[in-house]
Amino acid sequence: MNFYESIRVSLQSLVANKLRSTLTMLGIIIGISSVIVMVSIGQGATSYVTNQIQGLGSNLLIVQPGQASSGGVSMGVGSSNTLKISDVAVIQESSPAIQGVAPITSRSVQVVYQQRNTTTQITGTTTDYLQVRAANTQFGRFFNENEQNGAAKVAVLGTTVVQNLFGFADVNPVGETIRINGIPFQIIGVMESKGSSGLQNTDDTILIPIETARQRLVGTDNVRNILIEAKSADQMEQASIEVRRSLRKAHHLTANQPDDFMITNQADILSASQGITQTLTLFLGGVAAISLIVGGIGVMNIMLVSVTERTKEIGIRKALGARQRDLLVQFLIEAIVLSLIGGIIGIILGAVGSFGLGRVMNFATTLSIGAVLTAFGFSGLIGIVFGVFPARKAARLEPIEALRYE
Repeated sequence: MNFYESIRVSLQSLVANKLRSTLTMLGIIIGISSVIVMVSIGQGATSYVTNQIQGLGSNLLIVQPGQASSGGVSMGVGSSNTLKISDVAVIQESSPAIQGVAPITSRSVQVVYQQRNTTTQITGTTTDYLQVRAANTQFGRFFNENEQNGAAKVAVLGTTVVQNLFGFADVNPVGETIRINGIPFQIIGVMESKGSSGLQNTDDTILIPIETARQRLVGTDNVRNILIEAKSADQMEQASIEVRRSLRKAHHLTANQPDDFMITNQADILSASQGITQTLTLFLGGVAAISLIVGGIGVMNIMLVSVTERTKEIGIRKALGARQRDLLVQFLIEAIVLSLIGGIIGIILGAVGSFGLGRVMNFATTLSIGAVLTAFGFSGLIGIVFGVFPARKAARLEPIEALRYE
């Protein structure tokens, strides 16, 4: 019996036992779809984290205050008040590799517009903020240097604040007046939406000149952090070294004193975050792959049952001249076909499931072609590996013993 005849006989056998074939494929279907969904979620998470970090700006260095301590217990990075507005000028003069510097100071405030009010965060910063954060205004404009130096009472709103105060996120409120902690501010612009970043919603803030924040709302020269944009990715390390040297000198730190600030490189944050999410993806894919192994064992069990049920048929075929190789190929083809059909159905269900899950969770999943091809190849491998033993058992049956089997 040639190869094509073996395929025809194998397919006839599978079609004749539809329920058994379906149940055999079920484990493969569940395993393949699970792998695809889990890997899609993991890769979607990696893309989301990458976009959020890159959305902070490009070639970014973040300077944070040092750690305060109480009773010998560290309160964490940023808990000390070691950064001042005066440090901005020091940083700007520290390195020719620096493109822009934007200090950040903030506090929670009550904002009122007519009969509406909301609690949000004001962010005092400088005109370099747009460049450093790679941000743009959706309506109106950002404040200029005259407004910054003159402590003008002007405000640029995030879209979440616009939604809360005006009822719609896409309304243009430029020219309206709001009251921040009782102080009137004129709206001059609305920022483009950037969405949430970790636990912080970057759209739920009001940007004002840092001098205005210092004099009217914050009442201190302390800043929460300082964002620095290097001119290129190649110059980030050099800029970091020079900024550190200048700040240590400005803070009068001796050689044996530790830094009272911390400089974080955006590339390091991105690399660490991607490492975590990629590990999570591998873990999720590994857990889902276990179900593929279980599905393969199911294929082997059903094929062994099939060999037992068809013992007499095998005996008749061997008595009529079928060789061991013919029977081996036939049963192996049956196992492979079951696995591949189950793999195709699993890929379709996995793609639909990952897309549907992303819509329900409002989370962009990423369907990986590599994961699809790997899953499909693995399903074929399962058919071969777990189909060999039942096929060998069928091929080695003695014709006389098989004919006597009841």
